Amino acid sequence: MADPRQRRLERLLRKRRNPREISFHELFFDLAMIFALTRVAQRVLDELTLLNITETLVLFAAVWWVWIATAWSTDWFNPDEPYLQRLIIGIMFAGLLMAAAVPNAYGSHGLLFAGAYTAIHLGRGLVILPALRGHPLQARSARVMIWFGVSAVPWLIGALLPASPRLALWAVAIVIDGASAWFGWPVPGLGRLPVEYLRVVGEHIAERYREIYIISLGAPLLVSGLVYSGAGFDYFRTVAFALTFASTLLLLWSYFLPYGNSLGTIVNKTHPRTAVTAAYCHGLMIAGVAVTAVGNEMLVRQPVGDPPHSWTLVVVGGFALHAIGRTLFGILMFEARRPWRGPVALVVVVGLTPALFDMPLLVVAGLVVAVHFCLVLSLARVRTPASTPAPG
Repeated sequence: MADPRQRRLERLLRKRRNPREISFHELFFDLAMIFALTRVAQRVLDELTLLNITETLVLFAAVWWVWIATAWSTDWFNPDEPYLQRLIIGIMFAGLLMAAAVPNAYGSHGLLFAGAYTAIHLGRGLVILPALRGHPLQARSARVMIWFGVSAVPWLIGALLPASPRLALWAVAIVIDGASAWFGWPVPGLGRLPVEYLRVVGEHIAERYREIYIISLGAPLLVSGLVYSGAGFDYFRTVAFALTFASTLLLLWSYFLPYGNSLGTIVNKTHPRTAVTAAYCHGLMIAGVAVTAVGNEMLVRQPVGDPPHSWTLVVVGGFALHAIGRTLFGILMFEARRPWRGPVALVVVVGLTPALFDMPLLVVAGLVVAVHFCLVLSLARVRTPASTPAPG
């Protein structure tokens, strides 16, 4: 008869019957991303400077890595095991603390942000490692924890320094976290992990990426809806509100078009690094969604008149950032021979930007939506051999 520790280990490593099935704890955890994205968007809106945008992108990258690492954990381990469910709940609460600290993360709340971030990653290892005692997969969790321990140093030291060195150290920490995952968390003296230890279940991780992307689209809808309901229902604001809805709808369609390939199949058949690459691409797209949410608020608040140039750049920048991520994702998925659509749309919008500085935001947003619509039509015309919807 197996001892309790062995039975818990077996339950923790048990694979789900349906790879595409998402547990309710995973869905509940995703809700924290809506709050985090609105905090990120609000921080950009509060001060439209290059420095503030750079600072906010670093904060967004940290929030995104919390989600990614948690998604991989629920892929590697059984999310129906109470042991892991309690871990997910704890990570969600710490993630909410991070999101709450975003507005003043480079001020008095820096230690809260960095402390919550490092506690999530190191705490995950402290919980998982004892449960895997004696199992070969313990080596994987140990290496992951070691690298998050390395990045914890610049995170925590940076939290104790003024804003400028804090930004530099936190940017280094994000690079460490991203690069270590890309190379499979190699540790000098311990060697590299076997490739099979780094694999995720393609169908599950593809479903997780798809769901968090759809959930993120709630941010631009929420922001524009709140502004519209409070600012008045005049004609120009109503048109602006309609444009924000159209832009969000186009963000949805551009993700799923063209139909044909399955991200889950690609992840299963290629190197585990593909799942990491897909995480980077989704991070760029969701960052674009967050910037779009900022642009939506400006658009609905002041659709006509002479806006600051920074407002125009935000409206254009949200589309541009998403287009870059979507193009890279398309190359990963099925457009290696046709990567020109996104770049062409990006060149058109960026090329027209100087002329847009003297135009109302309603005109700027209308042009961006028109170009995005043409891009979606172009993607819809792509024919791929497979018949299953992509990218799930």
